[in-house]
Formats: sequence, structure tokens, C-alpha cells
Amino acid sequence: MQPEDLVRDHTIYACVMGSRAFGLATEDSDTDRRGVFLAPTPLFWGFEKPPTHVEGPGEEQFSWELERFCELALRANPNILECLHSPLVERLDDTGRELLALRGAFLSRRAYDSFTRYALAQRRKIDADVRAHGAPRWKHAMHLLRLLTCARDLLRTGELTIDVGDRRAGFLAVKRGEVSWAEVESRMVRLAEETERALPGTPLPAEPDHARVTDFLFRTRRTSALQTHADHQVVQGVVRGGRVGQR
Repeated sequence: MQPEDLVRDHTIYACVMGSRAFGLATEDSDTDRRGVFLAPTPLFWGFEKPPTHVEGPGEEQFSWELERFCELALRANPNILECLHSPLVERLDDTGRELLALRGAFLSRRAYDSFTRYALAQRRKIDADVRAHGAPRWKHAMHLLRLLTCARDLLRTGELTIDVGDRRAGFLAVKRGEVSWAEVESRMVRLAEETERALPGTPLPAEPDHARVTDFLFRTRRTSALQTHADHQVVQGVVRGGRVGQR
């Protein structure tokens, strides 16, 4: 089975991300598509395992295998958590609906560290641009402000909302270079401080709900195995924990 077949035939959830999901799209914005596919369980039983992710087959398209996606979400990877909360869903089956129903199980105080690390990495890139060119790449500065705002609000409310809503005009003014770098930098510092202050009183749990996610993954793998080989006595016996062919 080719990687593109996994995306085409086994996607359980697909959405639009980037500026369109953030409510920041303009006429020249790309359409970034992200998805989750469920590789059939028997593919894991050989020496050659299915891929953990697939780039394509469409332009600006990237998909993760379900287990890898859950693993990253449990680590509070910002890109993965935001993918789970996209308002622009393009494809969704019953397994995908169950995944979305688990969104809260992935949220925890780990998000403070993961979002902060990601923001610091982006800030270093922006600072390098300022040193080299006297100004940042304004689009990157806008998206960092959005990320910092998202992280602060997540810590304050315990809920992740990625659409900027009525803040759109202010963010786009930054993208157009209409706000001075000094002011943008000041906002970044203030948002980081507000996020840190929100941490002690956040409603988020200390850890994600590993048990719920593990149960979901186990049941999904088991169902896939039984569906793929519904008439195969040996496979069913292994999956169900029974003893097959023994008298």
C-alpha cells in the first residue's frame, strides 16, 4: 500500500489550517490542509511498518497516522492541538468524531511549556531578521502574536480557540507593517508575561488523560483488525486473545 493510498482511503479527519483557520486569510493566502489517517492494523504486523506521516498527495497537504498524532497531542504539540480545534473540517468519519470528542483529554498544563518553547524558537528567527534587515518579516511577527494570544487564553480559560475573531484587524495591521517593531515587541513581552501569570490558576489539569486516549487507540486498532480480516479465523483469534486451531 502506497502512502498516498493511506491518505486517500483511510483518512478519518481532515481540516484546513493556517491563516484560513485562524481567521486571518487574505486574497493571497494558501490553503493548508492537515489530516489524520488510520493505517489498517495488519500493516503493523510485518517488518515494514506504515509511515507515521505522509506529505501530500495534494499541495500544502500533510497527514499523520493516528497513533503518531495522538502521541504528539499528548505532548501538547501546538500544531497538533490547533489542528484538533480547526473550525474548518473537510472530512470526518465515526472514528474522527471520536477523536474530536477527545480534544479535552489532550489539554493539560504541558501546553505552557510546549507553546512557550515554540514561541521562543519563532522569536529567535524574528530577532535574526531584525538584526539582518532592521525589521522582522511582518507575517511571522503576526503569527507569533497570534500564537502567544492563543496560549495565554488557553491557560486562562482551559479552552483552545484558534480563530482570532474580532481581533483580526489588529493582527492584519501587524502583517502589513503598520505597527512599529517596538510596539510589536512590547506586545510579545506582555503576552508572554500574562501567560506565565495565568499558569498557577489555570483550570487545565497537570497531565493529559492518557488512559482515555490509550483506550481509544486500542479499540480503534482492534476494530480495524477485525474489519480488515473479518473472515480470517487466525487473525480474529489473535485479536480477541483466544486460542485458535488448538484442540
